[in-house]
Amino acid sequence: MSEIETAAAAIRDGELVVYPTETVYGLAADALDPDAVERVFEAKGRARDKPVSLAVPDVEAAGEYTRLTERELAFMREFLPGPVTVVVERREIVPDVLVDGGDRVGIRIPDHPVALNLLDAVAPLTATSANVSGNPSATSARELDAIRERAATVLDGGETGGTGSTVVDVETGTIHRRGARADAVETWLADR
Repeated sequence: MSEIETAAAAIRDGELVVYPTETVYGLAADALDPDAVERVFEAKGRARDKPVSLAVPDVEAAGEYTRLTERELAFMREFLPGPVTVVVERREIVPDVLVDGGDRVGIRIPDHPVALNLLDAVAPLTATSANVSGNPSATSARELDAIRERAATVLDGGETGGTGSTVVDVETGTIHRRGARADAVETWLADR
């Protein structure tokens, strides 16, 4: 069995997996399994009122879990895959625990071959940094903190970019967190 197959099997069994993205290392669980999502919050020591994003393999898959407007779709086609998280309306299939009962969810399509291979094997996944809340994000597998002990497996993809994703609500034109490609996102929002 390949590393990706091993990781996908662990996720299907409700376990946690660390995976690389183009920004930082992420912590994956089955995003539609409330118990697995709860394990993500526990492992990170993350407050439940801080929603976790959803990773999918492509823009088309995002439509299975969200209700996308034409503007959001155009934005996603421009910036994804890439280091941007797009906050959109979720469908009922997305569990409340992922988004603290809110009606919106962050969508992430990482631009990293290991992450995309994992998402092709099993999706949707949680998309949150693989670190204990409050600790620095890991940009290499050797930098992982106590999260390593909570994960069934770690997919080592070498060094990552190190800058977190830009989080944007395209409909309101709000950048919630400036990160990679923030200037390009801001320009796109201003021009459309």
